[in-house]
Amino acid sequence: MSHRNEQLLRDAYALFGKGDVEGFLATCTDDVAFTVPGDNVMTGEYTKAGFASDFIGRFMAHTQGNFREDIVDLVANDEHGALLLEHSVGHEGKTSEYRTNHVVTFRDGKIASWREWPGDLAAFDAAWT
Repeated sequence: MSHRNEQLLRDAYALFGKGDVEGFLATCTDDVAFTVPGDNVMTGEYTKAGFASDFIGRFMAHTQGNFREDIVDLVANDEHGALLLEHSVGHEGKTSEYRTNHVVTFRDGKIASWREWPGDLAAFDAAWT
C-alpha cells in the first residue's frame, strides 16, 4: 500500500500533465516555494502566484506545448517526497531529453516546497536555453 502523499504527487503531476495549472496549484500550500536551479530561462524561485504567471508563461513560450514528463519512480512519506523523472523538451525544432529529480516537502496534506535537482545540470540548462 502506498503512502497517501505518493498518491497526492501522482494526482498533482497528472493535473500538471493535462495542463490543469489551477488544479495542480490546489495541491500546494498558499506559501509554497518552487525552486529551479541553473542558468536558463526557467531558473528562479517562484511563489504560488509566480508559478501560475511567470513560470507557466516561460514554460509555454519555451516549449510551445512540446514537453513530456514521465515518472520513473516516486517515494513519499509524511514529510518529503522524491520523484525521478524523464523529461523531453522540444524547442526550436529540436528535442532534448534528460533525467531529473523533484524533491518536495509536505505540510498539512499539501506540497509546501518543490525543488528541481537535475542529474546533469549542463543537460538541463541546454534543454531550457
